[in-house]
Amino acid sequence: MAGNERPVAVVTGGAGFIGSHLAELLKDRYRVVVVDDLSAGSAENVADGIRLIRMDIRDALLMRIFARIRPRLVYHLAAQCDVGRSQAEPGLDADVNIRGTLNVLAACRAGGAGKLIFASTAAVYGDPGAGAADEEAPVRPVSCYGLSKWTAEAYIRLIAERGGPAFTICRFANVYGPRQKPHGEGGVVAQFLRRIAAGLPLRIFGDGEQTRDFIYVRDAARALADAADAADGETLNISSGQSVTVNALADALSGILGFSPARIYEPGRAGDIRSSCLDNRKACRLLGWKPCYTFERGLAETFASLGA
Repeated sequence: MAGNERPVAVVTGGAGFIGSHLAELLKDRYRVVVVDDLSAGSAENVADGIRLIRMDIRDALLMRIFARIRPRLVYHLAAQCDVGRSQAEPGLDADVNIRGTLNVLAACRAGGAGKLIFASTAAVYGDPGAGAADEEAPVRPVSCYGLSKWTAEAYIRLIAERGGPAFTICRFANVYGPRQKPHGEGGVVAQFLRRIAAGLPLRIFGDGEQTRDFIYVRDAARALADAADAADGETLNISSGQSVTVNALADALSGILGFSPARIYEPGRAGDIRSSCLDNRKACRLLGWKPCYTFERGLAETFASLGA
């Protein structure tokens, strides 16, 4: 690195939902390079001053790219994150989330990356039951998506023991906020908002009393950024630490809108879990981080971002 040139940080999936917010947060400190095939993300999400390389993370050319740009940090967010699709196409899910991660790890080695920060998921815990699951809770995924992310985690740990990059694994609760698409993991907020905008009733799978732990995207991105210089070798839950039912989510949106959209209740879906809440105290302690957005404030900002 010559002179006072800033170090490079790569964000795979950086044109997507969480990745684009993270890339914006990093750009004042790093030369940010986004690697994204734009299958789910959008070039419009990539802020000015950030380089976009359109590439699938499974592409063998990724090693050449990393060898040339020599990143200090690699944030690996690119993934197949649609739980329904993972159930229907488990081979594709595994190919992207497992083989893709192995290719990113090989590229990290080729480029001499100092650290990999991996976006994992609460889905690795499966249905942990009542209470907030900490990082020592049993890993029992009930979806192919959760299984593929857990397997990727295991490869990251194993390869680190064999001379691979340092790492931090961040297991996200249900992230929501501007730029989220309705089909991905935890997309119920985006699904509800788009149906409201279209004048359609809210579709609720099951009785609506299933719980989720909603974390606003700007809080999630800050946790990732804070992991650059902390929590090496650790697995962290990134969450609000609070349970919210899907019915309560619909009620909160009704309060923002000033009216109550109609609701349609449909049978539950394979791979969906009943209860999900993550204990975030380890992340708060090791990162010096905590969520700043209340659920209501985050929902209001997300709704405002739609231009409604």
